[in-house]
Amino acid sequence: MTRAQQLEAIAIDIAREAGELARRRRTEGVSIAATKSSIADIVTEADREVEDLIRARLAAVRPDDGFLGEESDAATGTTGITWVVDPIDGTVNYAYGIPSYAVSIAAVEGDPVPEHWDALAAVVFNPASGELFRAARGEGAWLDDQRLAVNAEPSSAGALLATGFGYDPATHAGDLARVARVMPMARDLRRIGAASLDLAFVASGRLDGYFERGLHPWDHAAGALLVTEAGGVVGGAGESGSPSRAMTVAAGPALFDALRRAALGD
Repeated sequence: MTRAQQLEAIAIDIAREAGELARRRRTEGVSIAATKSSIADIVTEADREVEDLIRARLAAVRPDDGFLGEESDAATGTTGITWVVDPIDGTVNYAYGIPSYAVSIAAVEGDPVPEHWDALAAVVFNPASGELFRAARGEGAWLDDQRLAVNAEPSSAGALLATGFGYDPATHAGDLARVARVMPMARDLRRIGAASLDLAFVASGRLDGYFERGLHPWDHAAGALLVTEAGGVVGGAGESGSPSRAMTVAAGPALFDALRRAALGD
């Protein structure tokens, strides 16, 4: 077993336990703990509880690794490995009872910023559906035991795409303008509400491509490795070309460049 596969195995076990906790808390009813950038961008008590569980489990088996999560302070480690975690990606879906949310866990090597790290292992687990997407660097991407592959190219009807919108109303006009630029190449557009699942769906061929502005590292760390291990391409804006707050784009090689240009307005 490679080091990446060892990290993947750890992430699988923890994601399943964390996902079961999230699912159980959802059946018990969630409460609003705080707001983030706006009142629509909610944080539930479950987010914090699930991240605490993930952090504790990782500390028990990998005490010298770093940690970067959505709900708690970052911590540097001494091994060069950092765990990048979104405890409940799709919090608004979760709060409203829409079964499209996920526990997202990635292990990365290098400085814990996307343009400087190499992703080694990734898990995206949807507790509502029971689907677990996983990848280890160099070992492919998988849905349970089924190997995944991005779509080679869109159908003649156009590409099935997904996107997301920020919670700040001031950004909506720009997001809608971006959609207008992309729609000529689209068969249709999906708005799933969880970036990790959008990326997992690109990896599995359920979507041809995905684009979104405003993502944080924990939103795409795991999903991006799923896409690249499934033969796809993930990028963004700027000289580094890495996913960033400015833009994240994922697609098969035949679609990626055109989708990126349209999303960026190039």
